[in-house]
Amino acid sequence: MAETTAREATGDGWNIPSKHLPAIDEYKDLPDPQPLRTYLGASVILLATALGSGELIIWPYVTSQAGVGLLWLAFVGFSAQYFINMEVERYTLATGETAVTGFSRMWIGWGVIFILGSILPNTIPGWASSAATMFGYLFGLSEGAVPIVTTIFLLAIALSITLSPVVFNTLEKVELGLVAIIVVFLLVAIAIATDLSAWTGIITKAPQGAANLPRYLSEIGTTTIFGAVVFAGAGGCNNLVQSNYIRDKGLGMGILMPKIVSPVTGEEEARPSLGYKFPVNEENMGRWRNWWRVANQEQIITFYILGLLTLIGLSVLLASTLGIVEVPESQAGSITFLQTEAQALANQLGTWFEYFFYFAGFAILFSTNVGVVDWVSRLTADSLKVTFLKESEFWSESKIYVTIVWIMCIGGSIIIWSGIEPLILLVLSATGGGFMMFFYSALLILLNRRFLPDPIKIRSWRLVGMVLAFLLYAAFVVYIIYLLGTQGLAAFA
Repeated sequence: MAETTAREATGDGWNIPSKHLPAIDEYKDLPDPQPLRTYLGASVILLATALGSGELIIWPYVTSQAGVGLLWLAFVGFSAQYFINMEVERYTLATGETAVTGFSRMWIGWGVIFILGSILPNTIPGWASSAATMFGYLFGLSEGAVPIVTTIFLLAIALSITLSPVVFNTLEKVELGLVAIIVVFLLVAIAIATDLSAWTGIITKAPQGAANLPRYLSEIGTTTIFGAVVFAGAGGCNNLVQSNYIRDKGLGMGILMPKIVSPVTGEEEARPSLGYKFPVNEENMGRWRNWWRVANQEQIITFYILGLLTLIGLSVLLASTLGIVEVPESQAGSITFLQTEAQALANQLGTWFEYFFYFAGFAILFSTNVGVVDWVSRLTADSLKVTFLKESEFWSESKIYVTIVWIMCIGGSIIIWSGIEPLILLVLSATGGGFMMFFYSALLILLNRRFLPDPIKIRSWRLVGMVLAFLLYAAFVVYIIYLLGTQGLAAFA
């Protein structure tokens, strides 16, 4: 692999800012990609974090109130995130740097904004408390046990991550196992417990759902439905960490970057993850086209197809077993509708399936919580190391990462004792995440349109897709600001 060190060459096409971070002066050829099967799993952590937010809780809840006629909005949400994820990957494939590092090159404050936009919404332990609730259903525990079980889960997650020699490798294996449980459950459930009419209703009832959307926004809550669209997929700053995942998986220039390891059991690198450029020549462009094809195929299979089918399958399962559910005002914000669904499945298929549902639901929510703790800590560690701590020999990216893991888990353990219902916690997280998506969808367009060489920059239909995604999240932000101005925090009650 040829390596040279050079100044920013006039006319080489690279225009990466260097006002706030050191310039990328070193050129390296793109490595040769391996077959697709080598990289399947690069999006599995992103998928796992998606499953327990919109897929298991928010979208089935929306379906329980409006039927399957609104599931077309899930397609909108997943499609927007596919465009976003691939633009996140584009910059990392080309340079090895994460998208947030690219944003920090434009303005050092973006790193701080995305750190706060990751930590603040996600220290709220909506997934952990939901997993504990499903665990309680599985073993017949009282509601009073939920805070205790949640605290145990959070501390166990922090301890297991701290002791993992290479964190991504451990998480990938854990999440693959949990996703396998989920897929088995869905295949069984769809085969024996769903109605054909519920599946066809996704299409036949879509026009009716669109026509009645204003009524559903009023009855279910605009923040809940918007939150469902935001969490149709991963959502929030989670999508930005796809940079870190493909870097640790070894895609494109990411293979040259230091990996996050345990400060206890791994071998750390103290250097910040600042990237490289590749000479824009025929040989490297051939490799780029291969990388871009492999990355798209992996994202479509692992995240888009599997994630969207899981969301639709779980929603259709609820529609087939319960139909429209009247939620008592006393249960608003709770996830007791999942227990009602499990009991309905038990009446149809036997008690064994009720417990299978609880077990699968627990696996979904626990996998999400593991992923959330990881990605928030990963984004924060990367952002701090390349900016404010880039000269520190002590604060490696791995040490920062583990510190944030413990802060999140201890903070979440404290918050859970407040008694706020899990669904409300998830809607709050989605709301904060929607604001972040508004900012970074615009920044990704700027980053990949202005700073990369012409042959690899964003253009044509992908640019149109990103603009539409930006407008979707802009509408969300405008509406939330309007709600806060007219109703204050009562809008989220």
